[in-house]
Amino acid sequence: MNPKLYLRDPEQSPLGRNIIQHSIRMIHKIGFEDFTFKKLATEIGTTEASIYRYFENKHKLLTYLIAWLWTWLEYQLIYHTNNVTSPKEKINVVIKLLTFQLSDQFTFTHIDKNLLYQIAITEGSKSYLTKHVTQDNKDRFFKPYKDLCGRIAEIFKEYNNSYKYPRSLSSTLLEMAHYQFFFKKNLPSLTDFGNDKDDTGVVQFLQHMVFTSLKKER
Repeated sequence: MNPKLYLRDPEQSPLGRNIIQHSIRMIHKIGFEDFTFKKLATEIGTTEASIYRYFENKHKLLTYLIAWLWTWLEYQLIYHTNNVTSPKEKINVVIKLLTFQLSDQFTFTHIDKNLLYQIAITEGSKSYLTKHVTQDNKDRFFKPYKDLCGRIAEIFKEYNNSYKYPRSLSSTLLEMAHYQFFFKKNLPSLTDFGNDKDDTGVVQFLQHMVFTSLKKER
């Protein structure tokens, strides 16, 4: 994790891991706007000042959480495509990964990845849609996001090396997955999946979008 995102590494102490665990739960429950360090301190039985010893502000905490997720997803992508030779199958792995359809054998007692993925859907863009995005980018806060998109783009080029827009398609796919899930739950008239009981339709839509875009011209 980028050390500029924190003042003290939360992974190195019980309080730090507690901050991570309960911030995920609280942001998922009440939303990032209503989340405060004061509320978090009350929740975990510590002082607000103690939390500020780990994170400068709640935006850096959110960016830390989202960056952790991107790093974990990239690791999972490497893990699940390690022995896959077919570019088409790798793309299907990517889509399953971005829609949380892949089995995950690893657990972290202080990080609920399911809740964190839901936070990425509803709050993830707030980590970079800011006035200080340029400086944050210089500080490499978004490197995990870029690395994940870059790895996906390389798989797209494996499938069709003549395709001109692999990185644009990669970031579009990632964001589109989040938008469709958000709309499906909150603004169903903006999708074709508002009445679906599962995520099969979203997965099929993303597959159609990607493979149609990557279709080789004759």
